[in-house]
Amino acid sequence: MGIFVIDNHPLMREAVAMLVRRLSPNTPVVELWRIAAVAQAVEKHGMPQLICLELKLPDTHGVFGIRELKRSYPDVPILVLTASPAIDYEDLAIEAGAAAFLEKSASAAEIAQVLNAFLTAAAGAESEAPVALGKLSKRQKQLLVLLDKGLSNHDIADNLQISEHTVKVHLWRLFRRLNVKSRSQASHLARTQGLL
Repeated sequence: MGIFVIDNHPLMREAVAMLVRRLSPNTPVVELWRIAAVAQAVEKHGMPQLICLELKLPDTHGVFGIRELKRSYPDVPILVLTASPAIDYEDLAIEAGAAAFLEKSASAAEIAQVLNAFLTAAAGAESEAPVALGKLSKRQKQLLVLLDKGLSNHDIADNLQISEHTVKVHLWRLFRRLNVKSRSQASHLARTQGLL
């Protein structure tokens, strides 16, 4: 288990790798410069717990790389970390299967916060066997209550005093835990299972 950083700019790859090593010194980081190198990296290093992906690569552009990765590795979350503007690509990236989207212009602290949320989610997933729905974390229960109130990601972020990107990561983790695909499904399940 490790993190694959796919970016054709060596400086950016190294910066993300250094950030991951600072946040989680025991997490292996594999640096790649194109999508075509992923299969060989999986053979050599095993399945990653997270893929950080630039959208503009020598062998892919836009959300095609996300779709290709999700076809081959459907259970691996993808964090898009790109120079491409969110206004053009964020919704398309999420629809294609990305778990979160960050522009490279985000602060190091914000990128670190989102990476840390993924690292924490992966560590939790490794340690937790399937458990009863009642055993959600405190944060997951907070999210369910706020989702049930119909709050937007922006409002949830304000309420919990975290970034919107971190809200998206927490929601992604919650949806996986509940085995649902949308906010309304999560709210419905929470109500029918008495989680609220």
